[in-house]
Amino acid sequence: MDRRPGTPRLLRELNDRAALELLLTGGPMTRAQLGERTGLSKVTASQLLARLEDRGLVEVTGEQAGGRGPNAAIYGVVPSSAFVAGIHVERDEVSAGVADVTGRVVTEISVDPNGDGNPVETVRGAIAAACGAAGISPEALRAFVIGTPGVLDPRTGDLWLAVNLPAWHEGVHDALGAALGRPVTIENDVNLAAMAERATGAAQGVDDFVLVWIGVGLGLATMLGGKLHRGVGGAAGEIGYLPVPGVPLPQDITHPATGAFQSLVGAQAVLPLAASYGFEAPTAAGAVRAAVDASAGGAVQAAVDASAGRRGAEFLAELASRVATGVAAISVVLDPGLVVLGGEVGLAGGAELASRVAAEVGRISPAKPEVVPSAVRGRPVLRGAILAAVEQARAELLASVAS
Repeated sequence: MDRRPGTPRLLRELNDRAALELLLTGGPMTRAQLGERTGLSKVTASQLLARLEDRGLVEVTGEQAGGRGPNAAIYGVVPSSAFVAGIHVERDEVSAGVADVTGRVVTEISVDPNGDGNPVETVRGAIAAACGAAGISPEALRAFVIGTPGVLDPRTGDLWLAVNLPAWHEGVHDALGAALGRPVTIENDVNLAAMAERATGAAQGVDDFVLVWIGVGLGLATMLGGKLHRGVGGAAGEIGYLPVPGVPLPQDITHPATGAFQSLVGAQAVLPLAASYGFEAPTAAGAVRAAVDASAGGAVQAAVDASAGRRGAEFLAELASRVATGVAAISVVLDPGLVVLGGEVGLAGGAELASRVAAEVGRISPAKPEVVPSAVRGRPVLRGAILAAVEQARAELLASVAS
């Protein structure tokens, strides 16, 4: 392969990139701090900061009082040098967020798709609403990451099994890129939630863990060596279809409720189980996905609140036994060390459910992972989409330094 010689220009590019990356990941710092962290002299640090300022990538954000002499200027990345959008698409709701390249979230909004089955118009409408709330032009966005339920084809980037989003067929990925004028990434929703969990949640800094998502839909995100495992065909983590003892195998994989593990611990199975123990949250007939999720979460939360009593303890024990059946199967294959329970049911169950699942898994499996509830509040899928988009924008910004 061709190698560029160590010319002064190349060295400047490398130094500029290293400094910019440090400011992106480590936050604002003085010239002296930057020189110390990069090993560069004060003169070289001053020169590269001047170059980055000239390109509109770095600016003075404040001063640091010191000893004798003038205060030291503090330099940081210009937030507006790049904006990104993260989008979470569900059948009944679309949420979108805009962040700047520093990772600061400028706005988050939710919109009703209003039955619009056109994925391009759905996404474009959500982005327009988010940009309007943020006070920026959609043309300022440099990266788009969209989180959806379903299986993604790693070759095309399209969904090939999304039972709740039938309009998201082959060709949508390219159509979105053409409409938005930039490359678009579509990612499984639970994978994005795992990214958020590793960045700010219960798996912060952990390289090997799994996130088990329990709601109307079930999902598994697997992080190994700090990287997501998606599988050859993108179907890694579709644990709703996981065969479990005593539950009939699915006859039609395009109908998610027929999955064996899904029919055991999905939100639509948790609701009648909770009701049988006297914990019931009202759900209207034909309620949308979000309402079923919230009702299941509410019923589990009621049981947790009553866990000191017999009915609460018995319900949580039964639910934990069901969840542990799947977690044990996952654990003996991956032995992840840490299992995070997410989704409405996992979040509502909290430490009470997690501790019971851990005990049951330890009883039936040689793998004995730590089991904890999710620590990401709000919108974990959207949070992960924004994080992934920020990473892409930073990579593009760093690459531009060498251009």
